Amino acid sequence: MRRFRAVVVTMMMLSSSLWCYEDSWVRSFARSLLRFLGFVSWGIAAVLAFGGVSVILMYKNYRYLFQDSFLSLPGWLAVAAALILLPTGVLAVSISAKGSRYQQGALMYLLLVLLCLQMSSAVLAEFYSIRMASELKSTVDYLVYRYNGTHSQDPGSRAVDTVQRKLQCCGIQNYTDWLNASATSWHLQAEKAHVPESCCKEKYSHCGGDLGHLEQLFQEGCLKKLQDQLHFVMFYVFLCCTVLSVLELLVGVTNGILMRHQPFHDLQILESSTFS
Repeated sequence: MRRFRAVVVTMMMLSSSLWCYEDSWVRSFARSLLRFLGFVSWGIAAVLAFGGVSVILMYKNYRYLFQDSFLSLPGWLAVAAALILLPTGVLAVSISAKGSRYQQGALMYLLLVLLCLQMSSAVLAEFYSIRMASELKSTVDYLVYRYNGTHSQDPGSRAVDTVQRKLQCCGIQNYTDWLNASATSWHLQAEKAHVPESCCKEKYSHCGGDLGHLEQLFQEGCLKKLQDQLHFVMFYVFLCCTVLSVLELLVGVTNGILMRHQPFHDLQILESSTFS
């Protein structure tokens, strides 16, 4: 009987030692992973901020082409998420060294805010990427056929010139779209048909839009370039938000492991003797 008890006690001690060793290994791994994810979050913050700023600048540069005034919203949400990622990374690194329950709770709260921001930004980016592709075509068609000349003060005409210079393009599908303009088009008053001066390449900035010298003109259309740029910046933001969601999941799980293996040192149990 004594031998049996000794065997049971020995097995319990071995089991306890093994559990303590496993618990220590898991805690050590979780701290290392959380520290690594904290540093990674700073890099993702810079990448996400770049995507957000790209969306904002695109809306600012081509505002007249986009009828929806909320197109820049995914960009602002991405920038806000990038800013919140900075203190989130600091907390993650701090907790990996020696964190309190207050810091771990604050980290979980920031992760929840980030989740709301990134999901909103991702959904809006995908929505506008699909919706604005069709709206761009009708808007560009309208502006090209209402064009009043390179030196016109009309906002639509100036928007067309801006797009053609920045994207180095000419017309909707290609430069021949200017030949198919309406009967009241600006170029029919000239002796020879030509395109706007904004279609001229930089080193031929004074070419006058003469179709007799095509080598001096941009020949690609603007619509595809606009759509490609819109798809790129929106997909970039969507991809960043997706990667960030995976990062948040890992940080949340790792922080949860540390909270599970860390006792409530900061809390005290109130006993009746405390109040006597």
